[in-house]
Amino acid sequence: MSAILSSAFRASIPVMFGYVPLGMAFGILFQNLGYAWFYAPLMGITVYAGAAQFMAVGLLAAQASLFEVAISTLILNSRHMFFGVSLLGRYRATGLKKLYLIFGLTDETYSLITSTQSPDSQHEQDYYVALTALNQCYWVTGCALGALFGANVEFDTAGMDFALTALFMVLMLEQWKKLREPYPFLVALACGVAALLLFREQMLLVSIGLCIALLLARGKHSRVTL
Repeated sequence: MSAILSSAFRASIPVMFGYVPLGMAFGILFQNLGYAWFYAPLMGITVYAGAAQFMAVGLLAAQASLFEVAISTLILNSRHMFFGVSLLGRYRATGLKKLYLIFGLTDETYSLITSTQSPDSQHEQDYYVALTALNQCYWVTGCALGALFGANVEFDTAGMDFALTALFMVLMLEQWKKLREPYPFLVALACGVAALLLFREQMLLVSIGLCIALLLARGKHSRVTL
């Protein structure tokens, strides 16, 4: 078990360097709404959705209703349905483990699960759980530190949000090192640009849907030709 945890920690280091500062930025913004500091890490534990949590800050600041917050969060996080479908063959855990893997699935966790391997194939599900738990710990820690700093220290946070962009670039490079296949990346780029130009308000969902459709079509075509 120690080997699995150690391997998961090494694999999750890039996420740690992204989640902690991003979590701190969220904690500072959330605390500035006037809530007690511990609500920020509590939200990281119960909601655990970085983009949705940042969106919630704006919605709460605008005094949006709970229904509006819930619907907006559902729409923003609906992309995880596509992630979940592609992980059906990997998530063979049962009971609480499977429920936690579903709850803790994020963009970054998905990238690590699909680009790294467990040191012990017989305990692959434990490796996935360790990756998921470590990533959430990083996020919650960042939320708590940010809220505490925001309540007691004044400092300039300009540029902290770039950590998310840098994190995605690192994860993309990890995927490239494993696949060495340009087609998925070119498809993602083309779909992203097309969705941005034609469906700006729903860019993320449309681009993900187009990517999946094209990749599935290519996979089906490859099986037919074989």
